[in-house]
Amino acid sequence: MMASITNSFQSSIQTTRLSSLYLSPNRVATNPFVLKTRSLTSKTTCLAFSPLPENRGPPTRVELSGKTLRFSGWSELLRRRGSIEFPVVEAAAADADGYAKPSKSFAERFPALVTGFFFFMWYFLNVIFNILNKKVYNYFPYPYFVSVVHLLVGVVYCLVSWAVGLPKRAPIDKDLLAVLTPVAFCHALGHVMSNVSFAAVAVSFTHTIKALEPFFNAAASQFVLGHQIPLSLWLSLAPVVIGVSMASLTELSFNWTGFISAMISNIAFTYRSIYSKKAMTGMDSTNVYAYISIIALLVCIPPAVLIEGPQLMQHGFRDAIAKVGLYKFLSDLFWIGMFYHLYNQLATNTLERVAPLTHAVGNVLKRVFVIGFSIVVFGNRISTQTGIGTAVAIAGVAIYSLIKANLEEEKRKAAATSKS
Repeated sequence: MMASITNSFQSSIQTTRLSSLYLSPNRVATNPFVLKTRSLTSKTTCLAFSPLPENRGPPTRVELSGKTLRFSGWSELLRRRGSIEFPVVEAAAADADGYAKPSKSFAERFPALVTGFFFFMWYFLNVIFNILNKKVYNYFPYPYFVSVVHLLVGVVYCLVSWAVGLPKRAPIDKDLLAVLTPVAFCHALGHVMSNVSFAAVAVSFTHTIKALEPFFNAAASQFVLGHQIPLSLWLSLAPVVIGVSMASLTELSFNWTGFISAMISNIAFTYRSIYSKKAMTGMDSTNVYAYISIIALLVCIPPAVLIEGPQLMQHGFRDAIAKVGLYKFLSDLFWIGMFYHLYNQLATNTLERVAPLTHAVGNVLKRVFVIGFSIVVFGNRISTQTGIGTAVAIAGVAIYSLIKANLEEEKRKAAATSKS
């Protein structure tokens, strides 16, 4: 076959013209090309043609005319071969037209795993904060100043986050500032009083007292806001009150400063919840918490300076540095502030990812983890009655949280049904 083609070219070159070579009306290439006789005679081993039907008639003359060449009989063959040998081009065209489906992110493919990670980090940071915070109070018993450090580190973290645009800072005006100020004041009071209690008594006992917070929430809703609290919620709070009373009567580290401070913290956080409901804005939770932290820091500085300032300047800083060294003292203050801010921020982020019922159960389990780990780490001795009272109080909080979350879910569904 190759010999016949070569002979055809050799016999026809004697003529003075070469006829044009075009592809069929459905061309594969639009630019003409010149076929050189040298490439056909010296490089025949590089050419591969599909077998064509043998033409026993007179050889077709190929004339030299300065025009391009035409293969009039091969158009169908080229169409068939082109449809088979170029699938990659078709796939690329499909991608260019947007037919390819975008790949899902890791969070979209494994939402349960990401939510579990949020819970784990929330618990982990909370436990580490409570343990490290109590260790600092063992050699530096100044809760007002430490409370300022907690908020200061968090505010610096927020300012750096705003500077890099993660998240973008939301603007604030006088009206929004007036709405957030009561929330921030209650946040500051509750935070300081919690730290006073942590410094005065065992961490486990403070958290047992703080288990009474749902009771104060229900009382404020009933008698301050005028909301009707179902009987089932009041009954679920009975174990909480009984359990805290049992634990308090036999707590080995009990003192009135720690007990009263924890109770004031409960009241402050209750009013923080009330004002937070009135301060519902379109701002995201991260920016709201950042502004609350800034205002709360300004609220906490004056009492820290007035109450603990003289003692700190006389011997407080000097004694702490003498016990643990300057580097450890400063690093401990920095890390408890960082852990405090991060665990609060993660608690907010976790609430946004799960239903209220799941978050309520998670919050109860968090308190169990903190009490358990604090007893193990600090080796606190507790009486049998204290242990039983703590367990009863935690169980009551769990029942209360479950009932309240179910009631809120029913209200949400009823509101959605009425709108539809």
